[in-house]
Amino acid sequence: MKRDLLGRRLVVTGAARGIGEKVARIAAERGARVTLIGLEPDRLRDLAHDLGPAASWREADVRDATALRSAIDDAAQLMGGVDLVVANAGVVAYGTVRQTDEASFERVLDINLNGVFRTLKYATPHLERSRGHVLVVASALSFMPLAAMASYGASKAAAELLALTYRQEVAHLGITVGLVHPSWIDTDLVRSAEADLPSFQGLRRRLPYPGNVTTSADRAAAAIVDGLARRRSRVYVPRAVAVANWAKGALNSPLVWPWMRRFAVRTVPTLEREVAALGRHDQITPGTGTSAKRD
Repeated sequence: MKRDLLGRRLVVTGAARGIGEKVARIAAERGARVTLIGLEPDRLRDLAHDLGPAASWREADVRDATALRSAIDDAAQLMGGVDLVVANAGVVAYGTVRQTDEASFERVLDINLNGVFRTLKYATPHLERSRGHVLVVASALSFMPLAAMASYGASKAAAELLALTYRQEVAHLGITVGLVHPSWIDTDLVRSAEADLPSFQGLRRRLPYPGNVTTSADRAAAAIVDGLARRRSRVYVPRAVAVANWAKGALNSPLVWPWMRRFAVRTVPTLEREVAALGRHDQITPGTGTSAKRD
């Protein structure tokens, strides 16, 4: 295992499970000191224990500015500063625009977009001192619209533009900023969606590559940690997602719309029926009975 993060001080939001947990584990193995921020104290405590004395944890909701600022400041004080940040916390909700309720839509944006804003805002003073690097976990859906995921796609597209704007704003401070664009990752978010909506797996299989493949959380986290070590401006998981970014103008053009329309006409009615039968729009974390975090 490489030790290229030896002594680097990392903060990870949404660190209790999934991608966030894996990033923390790999970064610690590569020598980083890590502070875990999330909403599941038992999982955070156990993870910090597994990682050893180089790890600590703080419970904070990225929707709570006071709690999040305190957690980031505590991390900086405990570690003697912050060199690296992974803004990873996020959620998904189900339903089309006409179907979903306002509270679910607003909750996704508050966590996936406003939560990134708060993370960047309160980490900035510490990153300025270290001339550090931050990675914002966006999505392949930042530039690839998908029916019934309007709140998630809108939040991730907005998070991308937020990060790109922030990159300009902090360049004179020596802070560098990158974006992570995962496609489908084998986490609770994808597994829960497949369990809740039977047609979801079939929908993904009908998408063109790389939209029809699932990547392991370990592989995604390894790519993110490499991005931290090399201060990358973009991390694509899998790498073929980069093609979708470069081609997003064509993907959303009148030329492609006939295919997209046929795809939507086939899939949307079934998805709406399944969401209606489910009786909720928020995703549930397996085994906890609470709304899922895209950790």
